[in-house]
Amino acid sequence: MDNEIKIIVNNRKAHHDYHIIESLEAGIALKGTEVKSLRAGKVNIRDSFALITGGEVFLHGLHISPYKQGNRFNHDPLRIRKLLLHRREINRLFGKVQEKGYTLIPLKLYWKNGRCKVELALAKGKRLYDKRESLAKRDISRQAARALKSTNYH
Repeated sequence: MDNEIKIIVNNRKAHHDYHIIESLEAGIALKGTEVKSLRAGKVNIRDSFALITGGEVFLHGLHISPYKQGNRFNHDPLRIRKLLLHRREINRLFGKVQEKGYTLIPLKLYWKNGRCKVELALAKGKRLYDKRESLAKRDISRQAARALKSTNYH
């Protein structure tokens, strides 16, 4: 069986705004025109987050643009979508999210064996000084790589 993974969209701001504790794969319940829009790459994951309500996990704020040829069958772009997880995973996440400062955010959307999957992360928000620190570390490593590259050529 071909285990091909094709990434639809990455949440690039997630690693800047949050400390990622752990991540897991979840299915997502979609409607027909949403699938077609996802295949066209018309999705924005930046401001989305997941909440656990009534023993189920729902994804809020995921914007999937209406499908151009969808006419009256189109969906609401910001509708709340159910995530498909096992009961034990939901219970474990629920316990973790009850702790102060933890939240569930999607890291990426991708196709796996023809099905749309979400990489969901348990994360803790970074403070401003944490963000500055990670930016400084990234700049230092970039400068070091640049210096190393220039010494190799000359």
